[in-house]
Amino acid sequence: MKRSFSLCLIALACAGCSPIGPDYERPLLEMPDNWKALPGANPALWKPAEPADAVPKDKWWTSFKDKTLNQLVERCLENNFTLQASLARLDQAIAQSEARGAALLPTLSVSGTGSRTLTSANRPTTTYDSVNVQTVQNEFRPVALMTYEIDWLGKVRRDVESARNTAEQAAADTENVRLLLSAQVASSYILMRQYDEEIRVLTTIVGLQTKLLSLFQKRYDLGSAGRTELEQQRALTETSGAQLEVLKTQRNIQENLLATLTGTPAASFKVPPGRLPDVVPAFPVNLPSSLLERRPDVAAAERAMAAANAQIGVAKAAFFPTLLVAPAFIGGDSNYATTLFNLPSLIWSIGLTATQTIFDAGRTSANYRFAKAGYAGTVANYRQTVLVAIQETQDAMSNVQQYDRARSKQEEAVNSLNKALRISAIRYREGLDTAQTLALLQQNQLTAERTQWQMHGNQFLANVALIKALGGGWEGFKEPEPVVRVQDDVAGLFDGAQ
Repeated sequence: MKRSFSLCLIALACAGCSPIGPDYERPLLEMPDNWKALPGANPALWKPAEPADAVPKDKWWTSFKDKTLNQLVERCLENNFTLQASLARLDQAIAQSEARGAALLPTLSVSGTGSRTLTSANRPTTTYDSVNVQTVQNEFRPVALMTYEIDWLGKVRRDVESARNTAEQAAADTENVRLLLSAQVASSYILMRQYDEEIRVLTTIVGLQTKLLSLFQKRYDLGSAGRTELEQQRALTETSGAQLEVLKTQRNIQENLLATLTGTPAASFKVPPGRLPDVVPAFPVNLPSSLLERRPDVAAAERAMAAANAQIGVAKAAFFPTLLVAPAFIGGDSNYATTLFNLPSLIWSIGLTATQTIFDAGRTSANYRFAKAGYAGTVANYRQTVLVAIQETQDAMSNVQQYDRARSKQEEAVNSLNKALRISAIRYREGLDTAQTLALLQQNQLTAERTQWQMHGNQFLANVALIKALGGGWEGFKEPEPVVRVQDDVAGLFDGAQ
């Protein structure tokens, strides 16, 4: 008994040693010193990625100052079924982690038996001269049973470590789903509002072209305009009408997408026509790497790597014996209930069982190689995820700057064309310009103004892409820049024209 007890103490002491297998260390990455789009930024702000996805994130979509957008994003985060499925997977991962952690403690169970047995008088005897009698016996046996795997190599601890990192990976995946969904809602909403702006412009232009077509028809009937000019204007009006129908179809597609994202049937979902947001969030000149580190997909890849590393220790422990404290029980055994808990009725047992695999046709070795290969795969995935994060951030930063410059130039072009169109309309009424010249200017103005709103929409979309690339949140941005809107003051140009 003393020897068995000593062996148990030695095994339990071994359980406090370092667990088997390699300890996790985040691999080093070759990182750039600065962003290409930001010459002169402080290189000290850029350091090896260390996911900080647990840091609370702001509601970045509120930076656009659009109440409808805010409501749609909040509704999406409450009702979207993809997010609900991700939350369910997170609950599963947490429960599995807790179940694995329970293996660090013994399992206790209680059982009890009570029986009354009639023994046959004709049962076999050990000797021929023995005489049996028929007897009735009672037996009462309550037992408390304990089973426990001694974690002398740290196999259980590695398994718990893996499960804990898997749960953290699921949490990061859920955060990534939130980010992707909110960004998708914002992008779809902005694109829908861009179509609203284009539809508004095209509707105005179609009305003007219809008036001009009527004017051409009158001039043709009077013999002062040719058939070619009339048909050209008719074709221009019909083309603009076709473009208007295409835009309405594209708007409906985005509206239906918003319905699905917010957990609403598309047939019962409606967003009234509106305008693009009035605020374009300004681009921060110096972007600290902490924003990139907060990308949840980078965090998920890093947690997966840590979980795979712990599985190497679990697989390696299979090469060594498994130690179990079993059977271990304490209880009582008596034929009378009144003496069940007396000292003479006490029963107990404790033992140590060691199991070692001798031959398994290479299964243990294969499992070990499988675990090492799995870790190598997660390392490669982590490195690739970081590279993609850098690329997406770099692309988004460049797009924000480029669309900002392009928008300014396009606004100047629209203003110039509007002035030219007004002047040409006056000259047309005075008989100094031909209708063909006016129609050409009008078509150029249409193209330029539509391009202007496309630039505005792309500018908003680039900001959403930048926020998504940075992992959510928007810190350190400048004062919001309002959108410059061009006044549609060309509606009455052809009124009263002859």
